[in-house]
Amino acid sequence: MGIIKREEDKHNKIVMSIVISLCALLVIYLGMAAYFVNHFYFGSQINHINVSCKTVDEAKQQMEAELEKYILNLKERGDKNEQIKGIDIDLKHNLGGEYKSLKASQKPLEWISAFFNEENLKMTDAVTYDNELLKQKVEKLSCFDKCNIIEPKNPNFKYTDKGYVIVNEVNGNKINNDILYDRMAKAIHNEETTIDLEADNCYINPKYTSKSQKTIDNKNILNKYVASKITYTFGNRKETIDGSIINKWLEVNENFEVVVDKKKENTYMKTLFENYNTVGKMRSFASASGNTISIGGGDYGWLIDTDKEMQELNEVIKQGKTIVKEPFYAQTAFSHDSNDIGNTYVEINITRQHLWFYKNGSLIVQGDVVTGNASNHGTPKGIYSLKYKDRNAVLVGPGYRSPVNFWMPFNGGIGIHDASWRSEFGGSIYRGDGSHGCVNCPYYLAKNIFDNIEAGTPVICHY
Repeated sequence: MGIIKREEDKHNKIVMSIVISLCALLVIYLGMAAYFVNHFYFGSQINHINVSCKTVDEAKQQMEAELEKYILNLKERGDKNEQIKGIDIDLKHNLGGEYKSLKASQKPLEWISAFFNEENLKMTDAVTYDNELLKQKVEKLSCFDKCNIIEPKNPNFKYTDKGYVIVNEVNGNKINNDILYDRMAKAIHNEETTIDLEADNCYINPKYTSKSQKTIDNKNILNKYVASKITYTFGNRKETIDGSIINKWLEVNENFEVVVDKKKENTYMKTLFENYNTVGKMRSFASASGNTISIGGGDYGWLIDTDKEMQELNEVIKQGKTIVKEPFYAQTAFSHDSNDIGNTYVEINITRQHLWFYKNGSLIVQGDVVTGNASNHGTPKGIYSLKYKDRNAVLVGPGYRSPVNFWMPFNGGIGIHDASWRSEFGGSIYRGDGSHGCVNCPYYLAKNIFDNIEAGTPVICHY
């Protein structure tokens, strides 16, 4: 009996302990339920901020305090940092801190379920800010100060004695305003605290880098161009254009394409060719009288066709060729010597009224002539090219119509011809009874010249 008694007592104690424990748990459960009548569940978050065990008012105060200390940090190139403060842009919560709806969804008697189910534990309260204030703050950032902005630049190319090398691009620090502003707006809405401008592609970068295929292609094109060598021949004289000159004409334009600066090229070529263009230039001329005279003017001489030559030159450069050539001439002369007249020419001394015709250094014929009337139709001095020669021409002008056997024009309507209507030549006839500018010759003189002369022969008229 004693043993049975002890077993019953033990059982009763266990039952009592269980009842007490259950009562304690019930008290705790109900106590916590009472607590969560006014407080948020464990694990409650608003905008990822923990508001566990806070009342609605306390949560409101906490959220407002978070906004007051909110700072958006801008991480810029060059280890620079700038900040935008929430209070400077009037940052607020959209709901004004009214979080009763979240609290109302959390039933006090179901507080234990929060440990197993995150439903009704989180909410998002969007923020608002003054857009104009934000724009003003952004505009005042030092990264937008023109004095601090370094423009991005594509790679460049430097000419050396070994050809072109690539000069690395400049990344600079210029920011795309639209991208940055959009990124900031997103960060503020999400209450992020840092924006890495580099990582978020807020910078305006150069279109090409030193590793870009386009950059490498441009380098190869430039080196091909400067590998060209063009040697111009002017009789016994030569001029060479190679990379040391060509590189000064080359540039990479805004479209990152290799181009020839036509203005620089044209300036150089005109200066070069001017040394070899002789039309109209003064020359020393050993006259038949034995005197050396200085004479210029007229249309005789060398004249290079610069435009046509530049077209040819550019084709040669683009192909990277090495060539030897004469330039294209708009007009040629008889000699490339310093005196381009050579040793075949007609000399007319207006003062002496005499003409000499030399061919290959030998005097073919000479004789007296009558030149233009000194008072109103004087024969102009200068060096001219014989334009052509014609037999049995009729010269027509104001008040006259004159058939001639030999017609050799050299200056517009002025030419050398026979004048059968004259019985005398030379002397001072030209002063009062000269021609309309032509050089009147006796028949024999005109014939000998006509039979031996060719177009292009220089005709020198001097006093």
